[in-house]
Amino acid sequence: MTNKLVAYIGIAGIALFAIAAIVGPLLIDDYSVVSQYISESFASNTEYGLYLQYFGYIPSGILTTIFCFSAPKYLPSSRLIKSGFFGLAIFYGLGTILVGLFPCDAGCPTAIGNSSTAQLIHNAVASLTYIFLPLCIIAIGLGLKKTESHQRLFQIALITGIISAIFIFVLFSNAESEYRGLLQRVIETSFIIFIISSALNIKDSQ
Repeated sequence: MTNKLVAYIGIAGIALFAIAAIVGPLLIDDYSVVSQYISESFASNTEYGLYLQYFGYIPSGILTTIFCFSAPKYLPSSRLIKSGFFGLAIFYGLGTILVGLFPCDAGCPTAIGNSSTAQLIHNAVASLTYIFLPLCIIAIGLGLKKTESHQRLFQIALITGIISAIFIFVLFSNAESEYRGLLQRVIETSFIIFIISSALNIKDSQ
């Protein structure tokens, strides 16, 4: 694949995620982006959940996985960069596919008791994703640190990695916070900014 095709795949994957995350809440009466998780917009009891899963999150995860596995080829040779992007492919790309295939129960409860199998898988994958993604992004940033032509992406990686880590810590400290929806959206926005920045950097690479 050419660098431009890889970049467009990454941008398309993130665009599908963003569209689904924006449209989903609009389809549900009284949904609050401040106090409700993104997953609640396509939970097992929602009317349009299947459409969001199979036309939004699952194809988004597939495209993001392809992008993250392909990206290191167009960036400086570094174990940190390669490991970071492969981690993103597994935890963000494949993770998005899995949470799409296994939606949470109504209300997306975090308690284990009385949870369906899909809910347990959904929560486990989401937790692993949020634990490892900031580390992967920061690793990529450190791998880019000594490359003058990638200083901007290095800075973006560190900033988005640190911001996402802080907000993930706050969210994990109180998963039932009345601001959990807002916290999650800040985290996801950090991931989106990094992926788009990486894609644009690859697009302009020689």
